[in-house]
Amino acid sequence: MKIKIIVSFLIVFSLLASCKKDIAKEPAHLIEKAKMVDIMYDLSLIGAMRNQNSALLDSFKNNSNQYIYKKYKIDSIQFVQSNIYYAADYKEYKKMYEQVKSRLEKNKSLTEVAIKVEKKNAILLEKKNKKLKLKKEADSIKKAKLKVAKEKDSLIKDSIRRKKVTVSNKKPKKEL
Repeated sequence: MKIKIIVSFLIVFSLLASCKKDIAKEPAHLIEKAKMVDIMYDLSLIGAMRNQNSALLDSFKNNSNQYIYKKYKIDSIQFVQSNIYYAADYKEYKKMYEQVKSRLEKNKSLTEVAIKVEKKNAILLEKKNKKLKLKKEADSIKKAKLKVAKEKDSLIKDSIRRKKVTVSNKKPKKEL
Protein backbone atom coordinates (compact mmCIF):
# COMPACT_ATOMS: atom_id res chain seq x y z
CA MET A 1 0.00 0.00 0.00
CA LYS A 2 2.87 2.37 0.77
CA ILE A 3 4.35 1.64 -2.61
CA LYS A 4 1.04 2.51 -4.35
CA ILE A 5 0.87 5.84 -2.50
CA ILE A 6 4.48 6.66 -3.32
CA VAL A 7 4.04 5.65 -6.99
CA SER A 8 0.79 7.60 -7.33
CA PHE A 9 2.40 10.63 -5.66
CA LEU A 10 5.35 10.45 -8.07
CA ILE A 11 3.00 10.14 -11.07
CA VAL A 12 0.93 13.15 -9.97
CA PHE A 13 4.07 15.15 -9.23
CA SER A 14 5.62 14.27 -12.60
CA LEU A 15 2.38 15.21 -14.39
CA LEU A 16 2.28 18.56 -12.61
CA ALA A 17 5.94 19.21 -13.32
CA SER A 18 5.66 18.26 -16.99
CA CYS A 19 2.49 20.26 -17.50
CA LYS A 20 4.05 23.37 -16.05
CA LYS A 21 2.03 26.22 -17.32
CA ASP A 22 4.08 29.15 -18.58
CA ILE A 23 3.33 32.25 -16.57
CA ALA A 24 3.93 34.42 -19.60
CA LYS A 25 3.77 33.38 -23.20
CA GLU A 26 6.58 34.36 -25.51
CA PRO A 27 5.51 37.51 -27.35
CA ALA A 28 5.56 37.69 -31.12
CA HIS A 29 8.20 40.43 -31.14
CA LEU A 30 10.40 39.34 -28.25
CA ILE A 31 13.40 41.56 -27.64
CA GLU A 32 16.65 39.60 -27.62
CA LYS A 33 18.12 38.95 -24.21
CA ALA A 34 21.34 40.92 -24.90
CA LYS A 35 19.35 43.88 -26.23
CA MET A 36 17.06 43.69 -23.21
CA VAL A 37 20.08 43.84 -20.90
CA ASP A 38 21.26 46.95 -22.77
CA ILE A 39 17.82 48.53 -22.35
CA MET A 40 17.77 47.69 -18.65
CA TYR A 41 21.24 49.22 -18.31
CA ASP A 42 20.18 52.45 -20.02
CA LEU A 43 17.04 52.63 -17.90
CA SER A 44 19.17 52.23 -14.78
CA LEU A 45 21.40 55.09 -15.88
CA ILE A 46 18.41 57.31 -16.61
CA GLY A 47 16.93 56.44 -13.23
CA ALA A 48 20.19 57.37 -11.52
CA MET A 49 20.35 60.63 -13.46
CA ARG A 50 16.78 61.39 -12.48
CA ASN A 51 17.64 60.84 -8.81
CA GLN A 52 20.77 62.99 -9.01
CA ASN A 53 19.40 65.92 -10.96
CA SER A 54 15.76 65.73 -11.94
CA ALA A 55 15.77 69.28 -13.30
CA LEU A 56 18.33 68.21 -15.91
CA LEU A 57 16.09 65.49 -17.32
CA ASP A 58 13.02 67.70 -17.09
CA SER A 59 14.77 70.28 -19.25
CA PHE A 60 14.90 67.86 -22.17
CA LYS A 61 11.91 67.96 -24.47
CA ASN A 62 11.79 64.19 -25.00
CA ASN A 63 10.62 61.74 -22.40
CA SER A 64 13.47 59.47 -21.34
CA ASN A 65 11.44 56.34 -22.11
CA GLN A 66 10.72 57.66 -25.59
CA TYR A 67 14.47 58.10 -26.04
CA ILE A 68 15.03 54.43 -25.14
CA TYR A 69 12.30 53.25 -27.50
CA LYS A 70 13.75 55.30 -30.32
CA LYS A 71 17.34 54.23 -29.60
CA TYR A 72 16.54 50.52 -29.67
CA LYS A 73 13.81 50.79 -32.33
CA ILE A 74 11.13 49.25 -30.15
CA ASP A 75 7.76 50.38 -28.86
CA SER A 76 6.38 50.47 -25.34
CA ILE A 77 4.16 47.41 -25.82
CA GLN A 78 7.04 45.35 -27.14
CA PHE A 79 9.16 46.39 -24.16
CA VAL A 80 6.45 45.62 -21.60
CA GLN A 81 5.64 42.22 -23.12
CA SER A 82 9.32 41.26 -23.31
CA ASN A 83 9.92 42.47 -19.77
CA ILE A 84 6.99 40.41 -18.45
CA TYR A 85 8.24 37.37 -20.35
CA TYR A 86 11.78 37.64 -18.98
CA ALA A 87 10.55 38.45 -15.46
CA ALA A 88 8.45 35.26 -15.45
CA ASP A 89 11.69 33.25 -15.25
CA TYR A 90 13.09 34.60 -12.00
CA LYS A 91 16.50 32.96 -12.30
CA GLU A 92 17.14 34.24 -15.82
CA TYR A 93 15.84 37.70 -14.94
CA LYS A 94 18.17 37.78 -11.94
CA LYS A 95 21.10 36.84 -14.20
CA MET A 96 20.16 39.69 -16.52
CA TYR A 97 20.13 42.13 -13.62
CA GLU A 98 23.49 40.78 -12.44
CA GLN A 99 24.89 41.63 -15.89
CA VAL A 100 23.47 45.14 -15.59
CA LYS A 101 24.87 45.49 -12.08
CA SER A 102 28.36 44.33 -13.08
CA ARG A 103 28.34 46.71 -16.04
CA LEU A 104 27.29 49.60 -13.80
CA GLU A 105 30.04 48.78 -11.30
CA LYS A 106 32.64 48.54 -14.08
CA ASN A 107 31.61 51.91 -15.49
CA LYS A 108 31.54 53.40 -12.01
CA SER A 109 35.15 52.41 -11.41
CA LEU A 110 36.16 53.70 -14.85
CA THR A 111 34.38 56.98 -14.11
CA GLU A 112 36.12 57.30 -10.76
CA VAL A 113 39.50 56.76 -12.44
CA ALA A 114 38.62 59.35 -15.11
CA ILE A 115 37.62 61.85 -12.42
CA LYS A 116 40.92 61.31 -10.58
CA VAL A 117 42.87 61.81 -13.81
CA GLU A 118 40.88 64.94 -14.60
CA LYS A 119 41.53 66.36 -11.13
CA LYS A 120 45.23 65.59 -11.46
CA ASN A 121 45.34 67.29 -14.86
CA ALA A 122 43.52 70.31 -13.45
CA ILE A 123 46.08 70.58 -10.63
CA LEU A 124 48.96 70.27 -13.10
CA LEU A 125 47.39 72.90 -15.36
CA GLU A 126 46.92 75.21 -12.38
CA LYS A 127 50.59 74.77 -11.42
CA LYS A 128 51.66 75.42 -15.00
CA ASN A 129 49.54 78.57 -15.17
CA LYS A 130 50.96 79.75 -11.84
CA LYS A 131 54.53 79.21 -13.08
CA LEU A 132 53.69 81.04 -16.30
CA LYS A 133 52.20 83.94 -14.33
CA LEU A 134 55.30 84.12 -12.10
CA LYS A 135 57.51 84.03 -15.19
CA LYS A 136 55.51 86.86 -16.78
CA GLU A 137 55.81 88.88 -13.60
CA ALA A 138 59.57 88.24 -13.50
CA ASP A 139 59.83 89.18 -17.16
CA SER A 140 57.87 92.38 -16.60
CA ILE A 141 60.14 93.31 -13.67
CA LYS A 142 63.18 92.55 -15.83
CA LYS A 143 61.76 94.68 -18.64
CA ALA A 144 61.09 97.51 -16.23
CA LYS A 145 64.68 97.31 -14.96
CA LEU A 146 65.98 97.29 -18.53
CA LYS A 147 63.81 100.28 -19.37
CA VAL A 148 65.16 102.17 -16.34
CA ALA A 149 68.70 101.19 -17.31
CA LYS A 150 68.13 102.37 -20.89
CA GLU A 151 66.70 105.63 -19.67
CA LYS A 152 69.68 106.07 -17.38
CA ASP A 153 72.05 105.28 -20.26
CA SER A 154 70.24 107.72 -22.53
CA LEU A 155 70.46 110.40 -19.84
CA ILE A 156 74.19 109.78 -19.45
CA LYS A 157 74.71 109.82 -23.21
CA ASP A 158 72.63 112.98 -23.48
CA SER A 159 74.65 114.73 -20.78
CA ILE A 160 77.90 113.65 -22.48
CA ARG A 161 76.62 114.94 -25.79
CA ARG A 162 75.67 118.25 -24.18
CA LYS A 163 79.13 118.59 -22.73
CA LYS A 164 80.66 117.94 -26.13
CA VAL A 165 78.36 120.48 -27.72
CA THR A 166 79.19 123.12 -25.13
CA VAL A 167 82.90 122.37 -25.46
CA SER A 168 82.75 122.55 -29.25
CA ASN A 169 80.73 125.78 -29.14
CA LYS A 170 83.46 127.55 -27.26
CA LYS A 171 85.77 129.33 -29.60
CA PRO A 172 89.36 128.69 -29.11
CA LYS A 173 91.32 131.71 -27.99
CA LYS A 174 93.72 133.09 -30.43
CA GLU A 175 97.16 133.60 -29.29
CA LEU A 176 98.82 136.83 -30.16
